[in-house]
Amino acid sequence: MTWVLDAEIHLDAMGLGDAIKDKDKASTQDCAKALIFLRHHLDEELKTEYLTVKDPFVLWNGLKERYDNLKITSKLKLCGDNISDYDMLEKTFTTFHASNMVLQQQYREKGFTKYSQLISLLLVAERNNELQIRNQFYCTL
Repeated sequence: MTWVLDAEIHLDAMGLGDAIKDKDKASTQDCAKALIFLRHHLDEELKTEYLTVKDPFVLWNGLKERYDNLKITSKLKLCGDNISDYDMLEKTFTTFHASNMVLQQQYREKGFTKYSQLISLLLVAERNNELQIRNQFYCTL
């Protein structure tokens, strides 16, 4: 959460805030500068994962979508509640729809010990499903 706030403030201070907030207002040069800043401050694994993203607005929203779910646990920790990875994993597994019990079991069998690993895998699976649906749609046209 602090990284997000720091990045927003820094981009605003550099006059590049529109590149992540309203890309229609940002110039091509400002978008390039904002993208350089964001990529420079990303973890190496995230740089690799978002390697093909060339729009700071798309990158920012992708990261936001990916990590927004962690805000809740961060807030609980700030309130003094101790939420373990095991608790978050169990909560996520129990939210699977009844029609996806086999899928839930498959994810459980992978033996995740970190919540972030499960969420990363679920997000990749979600993106793959979206691509398959789009491909099927375009193939039927």
